[in-house]
Amino acid sequence: MAQWDVVIVGAGLAGLTAANQLVKKNPEFKVLVLEGKDRVGGRTVTLSLKAANGVDQWDLGGQWVGRTQHHVLELIKELELEIIPQYTTGTKFYQLGGAHAKISSYSSSIPTLSLLALIDLQLLLWKVDKLRKMVPPENPNACPQALKFDSMTVETFKQNNLWTQGAKDAMDVACKSLFGIECRQLSFLYFLLYASAAGGLMPLIEATKWSAQEYKIKGGAQQLSELLADRIGRGNILLSSRVSHILQNKDSVVVRTEDATFSCKRVIVTCPPHLAAKIHYEPSLPSKRESLTQNMPVGHYIKFIITYPTAFWREKGYSGEIVCNGCFDSPLSFTFDATSSTGNPALVGFIAAGQALEWSQKTFEERKDGVINGLVKFLGPEAAAYIQYTEKDWSQEPYSGGCPVNVMVPGMITYFHPYLRKPCGRIHWAGTETATAWCGYMSGAIQSGIRAANEVLRHINPKLLSREEEEELLKLQKSSSSINQEQQEGRSSLKYFLHFGAAIFSAFLLFHLQQKYNIIHKINSTICN
Repeated sequence: MAQWDVVIVGAGLAGLTAANQLVKKNPEFKVLVLEGKDRVGGRTVTLSLKAANGVDQWDLGGQWVGRTQHHVLELIKELELEIIPQYTTGTKFYQLGGAHAKISSYSSSIPTLSLLALIDLQLLLWKVDKLRKMVPPENPNACPQALKFDSMTVETFKQNNLWTQGAKDAMDVACKSLFGIECRQLSFLYFLLYASAAGGLMPLIEATKWSAQEYKIKGGAQQLSELLADRIGRGNILLSSRVSHILQNKDSVVVRTEDATFSCKRVIVTCPPHLAAKIHYEPSLPSKRESLTQNMPVGHYIKFIITYPTAFWREKGYSGEIVCNGCFDSPLSFTFDATSSTGNPALVGFIAAGQALEWSQKTFEERKDGVINGLVKFLGPEAAAYIQYTEKDWSQEPYSGGCPVNVMVPGMITYFHPYLRKPCGRIHWAGTETATAWCGYMSGAIQSGIRAANEVLRHINPKLLSREEEEELLKLQKSSSSINQEQQEGRSSLKYFLHFGAAIFSAFLLFHLQQKYNIIHKINSTICN
């Protein structure tokens, strides 16, 4: 039986980062990475496609990074890669309310809704931003209203706090685009946790400065994993090696694949929670950990890239951004300009959540025709003159089973969240779902890999940890079992601020809208609730 210091399950960004962290600390460490896929990269994959000037590379998995995503930017710098800005110049389009709704244009971050819908939506965004500050990413149960927020879906919160259809439609689009899941499936506390880990809701949904969609990696995001694999050593990574069993005893861990067995001191499991649940553990994992991994559904994305001979949308003054919701006769959910760093024109888009479920039942040709017809409707007949259409249904991807992230349904966080990162004996957990900064993103995966590797080091050679790394581990350990006192003390001040601000805004609305709208009492009562 082969002997290793650490075995890592999964060769995505979390697993490869963990391996890299270990061998950087001690090049003599024997670290083995086991991957079920026939490639490295996890939920990132870069393909070569036909383009205007021959062949170029595009991402069919994770692709965007932002300047506040420090972990991924540090890795990009370390690996000597480059980033390029996401193109956002020009008119954007949206269609909210179904296939027969009006197609409208806008140029800001938020679609140009009616005056009342914009007020409605802005008030909600302010409220969400205040509430998410009450939810520490390290320990969401420290939120004074954790039980309340975790007992409702995002849909419930939406219905209780919005009263214009335009604002409700915009909220639906945000949920689908962020999670690949509908509002009615998601815990509101998890929604706040996700926003808190990103520093706010707007950085998640914008494609502007300081946002999550600010930059792309020149040459593709899978390069991160490929270059990490080179550093670790390809001989220390076994592809097409699905882990079936993890067996612990007091001295070591045995990891089994279909055709090999490995012994090690510690294991780091980095695959998505719903896949980690398929591994057989002996002894069994704690019941709360089992319940957690068996009840974290994963989003549904079908991502497509379409290459073109010219960037006709730019020539027409369009940005390439389109937002749709609930149009089941058209698969489009949202699109962006995807022109490469070498100037090869392309569009990238997603079929998300319920639309992805519906359109995944259709043939490739039906989806392609639906996408192209939708683009023609928004951008003009030039959209039909494409070079290549390529798509990836992440729900059908082996050893991923969905994208972009596993989420939590109501009731999960308050009972099971501490077990998301808590080691189970000699088994440690990583993956973007476990991150406390930019959960669900490449940066979160990298953070989680570093954290899990440092946990292992604390057990097998703590002298290799810096003071800062040790303090960070202690901080996470304490936060998982204690309530943040500042959050409790902030409850009354937050409530006062919200009520005071609402009162001021109510007076403003009453003064300026009285002559134009005969709905003053509804506005006042809604804002003050």
